[in-house]
Amino acid sequence: MAAVLLALGSSLAFGFADFFGGTLSRRAALLTVVLLSQAAGLVVIGVVVLARAEPFPGAAILPWTTLASVFGTFGIAALYRGLAVGVMSVVAPIAATAAVIPVVVGAVRGEAPTSVQNAGIGVALAGVLLASRAPVEPGIVRRFAEGAGLGITAAVFIGLFLAAFDRAAEPDPYWATLIGRGGSTLLIALAVLAARPSLRLGRPALALVAVVGLLDVVGNTLFAVASTKGLVGVVSVLSSLYPVVTVALARGIHGERLSRAQAFGVAGAFAGVGLIAAG
Repeated sequence: MAAVLLALGSSLAFGFADFFGGTLSRRAALLTVVLLSQAAGLVVIGVVVLARAEPFPGAAILPWTTLASVFGTFGIAALYRGLAVGVMSVVAPIAATAAVIPVVVGAVRGEAPTSVQNAGIGVALAGVLLASRAPVEPGIVRRFAEGAGLGITAAVFIGLFLAAFDRAAEPDPYWATLIGRGGSTLLIALAVLAARPSLRLGRPALALVAVVGLLDVVGNTLFAVASTKGLVGVVSVLSSLYPVVTVALARGIHGERLSRAQAFGVAGAFAGVGLIAAG
């Protein structure tokens, strides 16, 4: 149950972080938003690690944290860009299919979920997809949504990140989060030096970027801890329920409508969570 609650907390944090990160990326340079949010998160997790005063777990953690940094950096950049140029309620669920990769990896490692949890995973993912579908006006033919390609790219890299981060978190999830966040911040900083985007942000936007960084690192940390307490496949799926939050925020703040299918999807997502927790 602890793993379920931690993973759901991770999903909630990711949902808020991705919504506001995507919104900010519509107004400012993508690299600026990602760099400042990653740096803010690095400061937060750095303080947490210092407060815990636990020793460094050893060099064995570095290969997995390095992989997680690379995958996570490309994943979050693709996701924020997709959320900025496309419809959030379309891009978010595509990215949520990242959960498939850790499930496969977990099965290969022998972490087989129960039949009830398998059913819950299916219902939850179906609910996420329904909840995140963009409403279609009568007479308008559905087309391949703008930003969908970026959503697919994000799904691939985020899925690989989740799988690598699960291994990195085994010795110490907090140290893994710190090293991974440091690596991603460095990668984005190098990209900023090469592209030289404007780093200017107004005070409200700067404060919101800091909040995005805080929420993102909270989400990563909760996922890391949850992955040490439960099956990585189940934890990854629950953490991937964040599009429900993103859709709700998009409706309330950007005025995106929630169709009947989306309403059924929200109910399905929570039903899936119940099945996973019961299993």
